[in-house]
Amino acid sequence: MSGSVEDRGFGWLLVAVSAAFALILWPFESAILWGTVLAILFMPLERRLVPLLGRSRTAASLATLVIVVVMVIVPLVLLAGALAAEASSVVARVRSGELDPGGALRRFVDALPPWAVGLLDRFGLGDVDAMRARLSGSIAGASKFLAAQAISLGQNTLDFLVGLGVMLYLLFFLLRDGEALFARVRAALPLRPDRQRALFEKFAVVVRATVKGNIVIAIVQGALGGIIFWLLGIHAALLWAVLMAFLSLLPAVGAFLVWLPVALYLLAAGPVWKGLVLIAWGVLVIGLVDNLLRPLLVGKDTKMPDYVVLVSTLGGIAVFGLNGFVIGPLIAAMFIAAWDLYAASRR
Repeated sequence: MSGSVEDRGFGWLLVAVSAAFALILWPFESAILWGTVLAILFMPLERRLVPLLGRSRTAASLATLVIVVVMVIVPLVLLAGALAAEASSVVARVRSGELDPGGALRRFVDALPPWAVGLLDRFGLGDVDAMRARLSGSIAGASKFLAAQAISLGQNTLDFLVGLGVMLYLLFFLLRDGEALFARVRAALPLRPDRQRALFEKFAVVVRATVKGNIVIAIVQGALGGIIFWLLGIHAALLWAVLMAFLSLLPAVGAFLVWLPVALYLLAAGPVWKGLVLIAWGVLVIGLVDNLLRPLLVGKDTKMPDYVVLVSTLGGIAVFGLNGFVIGPLIAAMFIAAWDLYAASRR
């Protein structure tokens, strides 16, 4: 009896100290998440570098860390700077009247055939003045949001640098000592070895598929979209490219939500040839990237339907912010894997 009470007491102690530890780590949840994700992605590279660097895990981990900084961190910082500059330019042009989205909307509606105008009226979109007012309000709100984000970025530069430092520091030790840490975690989990192996394999597969596959596909689609926007002389091509890349992360949504409306506007308001080129590029180039690259980079390893990935990604983003596009599918995959193991044990 006393042993049972002691076991329950020790169990509650484990829960309490684990919750307290998670609480003090929560301010660095993004740094910990991305440090872990990058460690999973680049650990195969670190293992290949070990025999090339005198069997030194420390040297291999440091070399891998430098590669991560050069290949991932520096390009992201440069892209963020260019994106902020272009966003500021767009906001300034809208405020000065050089860019008139409301006028562009009016020209687009005026150029539509009568049947299309009737269709807009049927869906309550035929009142151009109301739509212009909504568009102006949205642009004003977006301008205030961008300004607030710029101020927040300047104020939180120190927090960003601290988080980046924590992430890189953690990444180094996960690369060097990850196998030992993984063995300790497996020894502490109250699960049979076969269940541990299944869950950890599912965890690694989903992380690699979500990050390596989806992000690469999003970057390629965003880049291709930005290139054609730039070649056609469409303003703020970088902004459009980033938006297309972000939407490409969502299954069944994709970049067409950006390039198709722009192409329709060009077809209605001119030049028509630009609209035709954009549609051809979107269908034949941007649209085929997903079909060609996803089987190679992602494959069927996640074994999750597209609708589960879509809902879990959107839900993850709603709950965890930008980190949710990794956390959401990961939770969904672990949910499915855990219930599969339970069903197998019942059988």
